[in-house]
Amino acid sequence: MSTPLRKVAVLVALLVLLIFVVFVLNQTVQVVESARGVHPVFGDAVMWGLIFLYLGLLIAPAVLWFRLPKRIAPPKLSEGPEYERFIFDFRRRLSRNVRLRGVPLKSHADIEAALQVLDKEAHDTITSSASAVFLSTAVLQSGRLDALVVLAAQTRLIWRVAHIYYQRPSLRDFVQLYANVASTAFIAAGVEDVDVDVLLGTVFGSTVAAIPGMHLLASSVLTGSANAFLTLRVGMITKEYCRCTVKVEKRGLRRAATLQAAKLLGSIVRDGTSRMGRAAMKSSAERLNDAFSWMTGRGKPAPEQV
Repeated sequence: MSTPLRKVAVLVALLVLLIFVVFVLNQTVQVVESARGVHPVFGDAVMWGLIFLYLGLLIAPAVLWFRLPKRIAPPKLSEGPEYERFIFDFRRRLSRNVRLRGVPLKSHADIEAALQVLDKEAHDTITSSASAVFLSTAVLQSGRLDALVVLAAQTRLIWRVAHIYYQRPSLRDFVQLYANVASTAFIAAGVEDVDVDVLLGTVFGSTVAAIPGMHLLASSVLTGSANAFLTLRVGMITKEYCRCTVKVEKRGLRRAATLQAAKLLGSIVRDGTSRMGRAAMKSSAERLNDAFSWMTGRGKPAPEQV
């Protein structure tokens, strides 16, 4: 990327982050005011809780920045003396990774095998984070809270993936990553505005849309799926920033991350929807059992009055 385009990209990312800060302040005020409507003390507790949460989210990247070594950038060509020097430095970096103790790192094949070990752990971390985001946002069904959940989950995800590879993205990559996180939080707050009834009627027809409970289920799955997909994408971009051994174009990297996220989304949605369905059926069965016991007089006996 040429220098003018790089400067424009950085300025756009900074603008997105600035708008996101204003957005977070506005959403925080609304959440605190809603809490104070319940009780003033509860509102103050929510306010201070959010302040400490934001401080933690701000401090985490700074700690990550200073504690982990900077990523060793690969050269443009994947051969020659310059690339061999990169492999030598990269091998020393891998040798200090506690997750690779006892793993041989003598040849290029050994390095690739070691990276596959780290890739497996990073993949599990990313999918588990996306699954947690799917379930959390599907159940919450609140744009303001969804944005906070996604922001916290993706910040922690970046932290965990960087620690797996024992190297952090560069400052420019960090800015772009958090621009993606900020954009994701915007989308998470706006998903609830999608007209689910129109979507259901268009895709499945009016008969399916009229089934009781279908609107709530579709809204939950839509919200959770969107947030899980964006979390997967951020995780995949972070993984490629941290493990990259070949010079790649940023646009191609983001496109590959999007495709990987799309492939993983289906299994996460199926598993999350199944878990929500089982929980709903269990809750309904318990309520029916309690109602039947009460009607037949087999409920728990009332405590004796002295």
